[in-house]
Amino acid sequence: MKRSSRRLSAVTLAVLLTAAACGGDSGDGDGLNGDVLIDGSSTVGPLTEVAAELFMNEEEFSNVRVTVAISGTGGGFQKFCIGETDGNDSSRPISEEEAALCESNDIDYDFVQFANDALTVLVNADHPAECLTVEQVSQIWDVGSTVTTWGDVDDLDLPDDWANEPLTPYGPGTDSGTFDFFTESIMGEVGQIRNDYNDIGEDDLAAVRAIEVDRGATGYIPFSYYQEAGDAVKGLAIDGGDGCVEPTPENVRNGTYKPLGRPLFVYFSSSALSRPEVLAFAEFYVENALEIAELAEFVPMTAEQQEEARQRVANLVGG
Repeated sequence: MKRSSRRLSAVTLAVLLTAAACGGDSGDGDGLNGDVLIDGSSTVGPLTEVAAELFMNEEEFSNVRVTVAISGTGGGFQKFCIGETDGNDSSRPISEEEAALCESNDIDYDFVQFANDALTVLVNADHPAECLTVEQVSQIWDVGSTVTTWGDVDDLDLPDDWANEPLTPYGPGTDSGTFDFFTESIMGEVGQIRNDYNDIGEDDLAAVRAIEVDRGATGYIPFSYYQEAGDAVKGLAIDGGDGCVEPTPENVRNGTYKPLGRPLFVYFSSSALSRPEVLAFAEFYVENALEIAELAEFVPMTAEQQEEARQRVANLVGG
């Protein structure tokens, strides 16, 4: 799902990044041309779109075309691991099955982190709850859940009119990295989830729209989409065992928003980075990652995370 509100004009973005560096060892970029194809996560896609617009607006890279498609983390890996794409936006680490597919096709790869993110559990703006424990979230979403009203949730103190309110869950489809991350973090196993939830596919904003008008609805979406939604919905604090922690950029970045905080990646193949146009894009993305994250309303990396990203790109090209 592309968020047009984030896709500022390339010129506006470029002005905001005039002080940013434009790459590492890829030279001045003169004469670069060709295509760079990135697919994958609906969460990471808007971040990579901003990076692509900025990159293509640079004069030395104006003959390079960067295309960002969105087919979900899992759907993107199916293409990446047979060599159809140069990189895969990913909101979770590659799975064993996906890694085996890459290996069978001689795709050498590594992940490069570009931002921090989290999943936010949403309820209607009028909902009286402020915080849920991991156990309560699991009770709502786990396989075989018998929770049909908000009063069915254990140890949740609610007024009578809310206790009787039907609970309607919304969540992404099985190709989504958000689905994989949530089910593993909350239920302890990828894919373990009740089978009667409303599947929003890759359209994270569909959950926002539904929860905004249905006072008993709940769902989980990437933190960046929650930020964009503003006061339309309520994001709940999560108690992972050390007390309730609010979903804020500061808590995501400092690692206290557990267990739903996560890094966001692009997986690149070494063969793709052997092409100068792909390498130039990857290096530009790394060097400008902090500013790109802020412009796209994501949580920027720490300085240590950015340095690791530089090293991973260098290692893939033998630097």
